[in-house]
Amino acid sequence: MIKNNDTAQHKPNPYTTHLIELRKRLIYSFTSILVIFILLIPFAQYNYNTLSQPLVSILPQHGHLIATNLTANFVVPLQLNFCVALFITAPFLLYQFWRFIAPGLYHYEKKRVFAIILTSIILFYSSIILTFFMILPMALHFFIHISPESVIPMTDMNQYLIFCLNLCFIIATVFQIPVLIFVLLLVGIFKVDQLVQYRKYIIVMFFFIAMFISPPDALSMLFLATAMCLLFEFGLMLSKYILKNK
Repeated sequence: MIKNNDTAQHKPNPYTTHLIELRKRLIYSFTSILVIFILLIPFAQYNYNTLSQPLVSILPQHGHLIATNLTANFVVPLQLNFCVALFITAPFLLYQFWRFIAPGLYHYEKKRVFAIILTSIILFYSSIILTFFMILPMALHFFIHISPESVIPMTDMNQYLIFCLNLCFIIATVFQIPVLIFVLLLVGIFKVDQLVQYRKYIIVMFFFIAMFISPPDALSMLFLATAMCLLFEFGLMLSKYILKNK
């Protein structure tokens, strides 16, 4: 009896096991971000110059960004470096999340969650690339050329970084529409037939949303709304395929 009691007392608590595993994954995640951030420090100024190039290239009279406080020249590039570190380590962070939840999932659930994570990563990187090379230059061109001729734009480097990050966040969120659709269908909140039936209303809603979150020129609004519609159709098609072959 004593032997059995000792065995029971030394049996691992499942909650403790989960907390230990969570701690391990968090340490891996924070360490990866820190290591990449430190490695990027020598490239801090270069990274910010690269980000500011779309704006500087269209400023009149070879204009430049300005710093409105003494520490901005040092702090702002480091803030961008942290964002770049998150961008680089995003797949590894999601992999740590996967390693934490995978042991508690059935085989078919693992396939679905893996599909969600992989699709989310691909869409995230696609959104950032599209924003930097297409949407950001379009937005900057609109805002710079709409100003009166008597006004010389003098953009603060910190405000420019905030503008770029906000734009990236909005576009990256929009690009997660296929993942959102799949999750809503997977948990049973909506059915495929319902989304197909209300497709025209959803498209109108996308154009309405694009009016508020896109730059105020018509081309950007049309581009973003069209992208949302295409992502909706892609999410619907992908969800049909995955749920059909579950």
